[in-house]
Amino acid sequence: MITDGLLMLGVLLGLSCVLLVLERTTRWTLFRYVPGMVLMYLLCAGLNSLGLFSADESVRGPITEVKDVLLPAMILLFLFGCDLRRIVRLGPRLLLTYFVAAASLAVAMVLVFALFRGVLDPEAWKVLGALLASWTGGSANMVAVQDILQAPEAIFGYALITDTIIYSVWLMLMFASVAVSPRFNRWVGADTSYLDAHAGEEDDAQSRPVTVPSLAVVVFGSLTVSIAATWVGGLLPEWGAVVNGTTWTILLVSVAGLLIALTPVGRTAGASEVATLMLFVVIGQIASGSDFSALTEAPLYLLVGALVVLIHGAILVLYAKLTRTELFSLAVASTANIGGIASAPVVAGAFNRQLVPVGVLFALMGSFLGTFVGLAAAQLIAAL
Repeated sequence: MITDGLLMLGVLLGLSCVLLVLERTTRWTLFRYVPGMVLMYLLCAGLNSLGLFSADESVRGPITEVKDVLLPAMILLFLFGCDLRRIVRLGPRLLLTYFVAAASLAVAMVLVFALFRGVLDPEAWKVLGALLASWTGGSANMVAVQDILQAPEAIFGYALITDTIIYSVWLMLMFASVAVSPRFNRWVGADTSYLDAHAGEEDDAQSRPVTVPSLAVVVFGSLTVSIAATWVGGLLPEWGAVVNGTTWTILLVSVAGLLIALTPVGRTAGASEVATLMLFVVIGQIASGSDFSALTEAPLYLLVGALVVLIHGAILVLYAKLTRTELFSLAVASTANIGGIASAPVVAGAFNRQLVPVGVLFALMGSFLGTFVGLAAAQLIAAL
């Protein structure tokens, strides 16, 4: 058993290193179906279930403190590319489609919870709020909501497992929708000509080299902002179960991220990569408090997730019929919510490579909004 906090942190860092290297450098089929982040959760939860990690607060405390600093820094870095000026240029029609997609997921989550609340865990509203944050933003938003609401680590695995499986199936459906796009567009009477104004080459931030100055800005700068936001957030008043010091901290770094994205600093190389490293450590800290014995109810949460996306899809089809919206916008908006920045540009490219920037901007909006959509829905669910 590990009874030293520093050694436990070393194990989490080592696992993160191995999984990230294997996921990015190998072509193992495993990573096509189980992302490295989910493997990180399963491995850490497995080690904890075997009794490797001591439950003593003196051991867990240092890991928690590291996570409390990394989480806001990670949110900040993921927002570096979220330039509001480019998002506004998408125009009202595309923006409305994105917001309808996000709202439909929130409505579906509330409806399905109302249907299943009698058989779900009393604190399931926290887990479903975290899942919705992932489906309207991304993994970073999910762990932010988990931290704010203090969703039990023992059942947080439901959100990760449901997210991974439902997302994988939904992504396949979005790719398959490309083939029926012409017929769907004729059925709703859609006009696709307005999309021509948004065709163009994506601004590829990945082409900028990572240097010592860029790493200094990304690593030291983000940690400095995180610590400052945590200090200020702790001074602000708390309201109810949702608005607390952590909520204020996440809000402060989110606003800071949006403002930085408007400056040249927002294009600093390495921001997304460093944020991904931080995400693995945060997931590892959460998973180290989990136990596999709590995953017996996972099928129930999978059913909840499946019903949510089915209702979401039905609402989008109805919206398309009423507003004559083409399938490209629906598919990319839905994928940007449920899949995030990793998959929205890919689905957009499957429809039209010139429209990849639309997928990127949709996903970046979710990076900011996902946390707050998840919190709002969780508050509403808790009130039912």
